[in-house]
Amino acid sequence: MTATAPTSDATTGLHKIVIIGGGAGGLELATQLGNKLGKKGKAEITLVDKSRTHIWKPLLHEIAAGSMDTGRHELAYQAQGHWHGFRYRYGEMIGLDRANKRVHLAATHDEDGREITPDRWFPYDTLVIAVGSISNDFGTPGVKEHAITLDTPEQARRFNRRLLNACVRAYAQQGPVRPGQLHVAIIGAGATGSELSAELHHAARGLVDFGLDKIDPENDFKITLIEAAPRILPALPERLSTATTNILKSIGVDVRTGSPVTNVSDQGVTLANGDFIPSELVVWAAGVKGPEVLSKLDGLEVSRSNTLIVRPSLQTTKDDNIFVIGDAAYLVPDGDTAPIPPRAQAAHQQSSHLVRQIQRRMHGETKLAPFKYRDFGSLVSLGKYSTVGNLMGFVSGKSLRIEGWFAKIMYRSLYKMHEVALHGPIKVALDSLARLLTRRTEPQVKLH
Repeated sequence: MTATAPTSDATTGLHKIVIIGGGAGGLELATQLGNKLGKKGKAEITLVDKSRTHIWKPLLHEIAAGSMDTGRHELAYQAQGHWHGFRYRYGEMIGLDRANKRVHLAATHDEDGREITPDRWFPYDTLVIAVGSISNDFGTPGVKEHAITLDTPEQARRFNRRLLNACVRAYAQQGPVRPGQLHVAIIGAGATGSELSAELHHAARGLVDFGLDKIDPENDFKITLIEAAPRILPALPERLSTATTNILKSIGVDVRTGSPVTNVSDQGVTLANGDFIPSELVVWAAGVKGPEVLSKLDGLEVSRSNTLIVRPSLQTTKDDNIFVIGDAAYLVPDGDTAPIPPRAQAAHQQSSHLVRQIQRRMHGETKLAPFKYRDFGSLVSLGKYSTVGNLMGFVSGKSLRIEGWFAKIMYRSLYKMHEVALHGPIKVALDSLARLLTRRTEPQVKLH
């Protein structure tokens, strides 16, 4: 089908700001620009995403474990745009025409194959790419066929359904649970993998409590956390890694470090040393890279990890009209040798920075302020068992290690900061109270 340009987006005469991707950074940026410019008729803000709803990505491990009700945390882009002065358009970016300043969106279809939106082009004056990242399987045989990644809420829900079905199947079958049947292998012991292992340990016991009493969670349900590096959480301070390892081992998680995976099958995982781990439930969380489309954007420069290389202003190296934020951006700060890490706090800071810089650019300023990333530390939530982390800059630039209830409060506050950026403090306070009250009357694990 031949792509056509939508006339409705090209007739207003306002400065057109198009944001591709409604993750943490993209949605916060659209909301803030909509409040400051869109509502006042100073610019036309459009957010494009291939999903209809937003969930904060650091919560995906809770969805996978079934310990979070997604309905209470999902945010509809259409409604957010209505409330905050931007327009939401359903679609996925598949190309770019920089000369004519147009973004190419693929046609969308429903479950029955019927077209929802046509193949089309969207014009822009300022383009912000915030498409996030996807899992990097490094070409490991069997990963695509037999492992589930946790890049999207849909994938997290898919794993949760597979987990629940495996438990019901084991309960209903004749004979004992076979080896590997309820064994979860989590490949990649970064924050996602480590947090998921703790959440699954708790969730399995919750499922048994709701009537699947034929299953022995101590002997039948097993979790193995596999990491190729010498320790888990390799990107975080060693003391944080050690504390997390001790907690996970204390609840029975089998932690395998220095163990690269060479193959994944429907029966389990093979390690480089020849060990085979029987497992019919495999999660791949061992690295990230940019989505494939980033290498096909009309000559924009990409890194080895397929992310878009940007200057300190967050503008691409090839086009001043295009900005990149979040996991899709590759920026090495002055004096550093490594790029800014793909974390929610980086996306939040970048979106706040761009709100000001885009307004300056609209007023004719060509020299924009450089983005300066501030690392506030790292927190790892291990569900009901503990939360550990380090906060940066408390004493002469040194980090402060925290653990327990205080660390848990700080971890939850990160999500609350994201919600406040989207809704404001009053709505967040009311929603939080409502969730607290209703959670007391519902199962603590998802049962369907």
